[in-house]
Amino acid sequence: MENQALLDLIEYLEKTSVDVNRLEAEGEALIDTEGQRAFQIKLEEKAEILAALGENAWKLTEKVEGDIGVEIARTLEQFSMSASAALRIGSVFFMTALLYPENHKPGEPNDLETLIEKLKKSL
Repeated sequence: MENQALLDLIEYLEKTSVDVNRLEAEGEALIDTEGQRAFQIKLEEKAEILAALGENAWKLTEKVEGDIGVEIARTLEQFSMSASAALRIGSVFFMTALLYPENHKPGEPNDLETLIEKLKKSL
């Protein structure tokens, strides 16, 4: 049961990651043709998904027992709090930086992708 709970959570997080990456790519594609506002709309959608992540994943997360469940819940809540703050202040820069560590290089995984890989390795 424990492995199934973790597999279900991983599947949910992978879908979320696909959505986040799609919105980032769409935003980048729109900035040159549609302008800054179109880019911002896509980033706001990304931030809204991340702001709701902790709550939306809660039922899956609480099924993962032990320290790993607590760690996952804490990490997802951090993602959500950062996204909520970015939306609250309306910072496009902050929304762009969500999930990316300060020293991130193009092509490297973002923090959500890193979490997913860590969870897969723990199976």
